[in-house]
Amino acid sequence: MEPLIELKGICKSFGNNVILDGVNLTIYRDDALAIIGPSGTGKSTILRIIAGLLAPDAGEVYILGKRRRGLIEDAEDPLGIGMVFQQAALFDSLTVEENVGFLLFQRSKLSVKRIRELVEEKLEMVGLPGVSDRYPSQLSGGMRKRVSFARAIMSNPDHPQDNPEVLLYDEPTAGLDPIASTVIEDLVRQLQQIPGGCSSYVMVTHQESTIRRTADRVVFLYQGQVQWEGAVSEIDTTENPIVQQFFSGSVTGPIHVIG
Repeated sequence: MEPLIELKGICKSFGNNVILDGVNLTIYRDDALAIIGPSGTGKSTILRIIAGLLAPDAGEVYILGKRRRGLIEDAEDPLGIGMVFQQAALFDSLTVEENVGFLLFQRSKLSVKRIRELVEEKLEMVGLPGVSDRYPSQLSGGMRKRVSFARAIMSNPDHPQDNPEVLLYDEPTAGLDPIASTVIEDLVRQLQQIPGGCSSYVMVTHQESTIRRTADRVVFLYQGQVQWEGAVSEIDTTENPIVQQFFSGSVTGPIHVIG
């Protein structure tokens, strides 16, 4: 299959701190990919590079075989990419309707009535009908996450090339209790299956339940490089000591414990 997105030899440093050191990564259509690893190993950095929000220091990014040069604001990608941020990243001063329909209100020529219809459609898809007039402060943590999902999958009938075909999830279950996490994990899978959702996604997470319930394929990142790649079903059978230590929670092994 032709890759949707391909990273080749990606390097990124902040000051003297090397975050990514020659990372190769391929994302295919209908992929459910989890990028995992200890904190501070560059997982969120990879998402921002894929999204075009951050430029690598070295290496190449290809979107549908076309090399991206610079950031997403420098040239349009041939593929829509949506992102769900770790803290939902909603505008506190805007209603749910204004948050979910933000790009349409700003960049489309659609009527307010049509935008409201599209917003309600997406809110229904994430299980939040009837909350469009609320503000983020009136929502629970799990509800805010779902609102951010609705915003990420928002489509623009006037500009279908912007419609997201790949979703990037940055720790979508962070800070949620186990039940709320399960709701979000189920929603990720539901959005992969239903029309108007998004069939391909990349998930950054630390939570084992999220890894096992939302991913089909796993990439393990450590010390700036991909140390292991395999199916979720291989997690319990691999002999890779880094993967074994990570999932056992052991303080002894090749992963250095800080402090």
